[in-house]
Amino acid sequence: MFEIDVSPIAFTIGGFTVRWYGIMVALAVMTVTTWAIVWVKRDSRLSADTALNAALVGIPCGIVGSRLFHVAENWSYYAQHPGEILGGEGLAIYGGVLGAALGIWVYSRIRKFSFGYFGDVLAPGIILAQAIGRVGCILNGCCYGIETNSFCGVIYTHPQTYAPIGISVYPTQAFEIIYNLIVFGVLLALRKRLKPEGSLFLLYLTLYSLWRFGIDFIREGNPLLFGLHEAQLISIAVLAVTIPVMAARTRWVQRQETDRETPVNPPEQSQ
Repeated sequence: MFEIDVSPIAFTIGGFTVRWYGIMVALAVMTVTTWAIVWVKRDSRLSADTALNAALVGIPCGIVGSRLFHVAENWSYYAQHPGEILGGEGLAIYGGVLGAALGIWVYSRIRKFSFGYFGDVLAPGIILAQAIGRVGCILNGCCYGIETNSFCGVIYTHPQTYAPIGISVYPTQAFEIIYNLIVFGVLLALRKRLKPEGSLFLLYLTLYSLWRFGIDFIREGNPLLFGLHEAQLISIAVLAVTIPVMAARTRWVQRQETDRETPVNPPEQSQ
């Protein structure tokens, strides 16, 4: 078993406390934003300004969605402490992804660009950002697994950790980091190999939903319905949409075909 004796607090300036979790979330947001701008410049389908503006829309929508999903999952607590609903201590990754996707979709309708194309650009960057964010979860002591005597269990010992102190638990955060990096490689390898536009984003949602449904059986959480966690129920709902759509629409194309194809929409001019 491994021991983690790390304070979740990175540093304190006066009365302002900065946690490792917040630092890693900020790095994750910077990663996916930079990813979008770099790849949009390479493809020249959108301007870098549009990609940046889409990110600026998606970030607050993701934060709001992430917070809402967290509050909903832990409603029994927040119903007793309504003053803590507006805060940043707890965030749910599913709410972040779906909230940001909704915000960017609305923005794409206003600015008249392909959400499917932009989703495909973002997909590898999103899963990479999630891997970075989970590093923050390890340091924070949140999102840990159920108690275990397995050789891969971890024991948190720092008094400020969010994890149960002195109890061996599954390091579900570390498991997810490994899985996310594998999916990152898969998505990167399949860029421009799946049609129509939006298929890579649907594949990302499918692969992550399959993971969350499975890993939550050994992850600590609050059962919501039929003994399943909120994330597992959301996973089922997402899979009920993505799998049939991909089965009906997605096709594999050869690299030669993608090289010959011209963009459906002309490159957008910089604003």
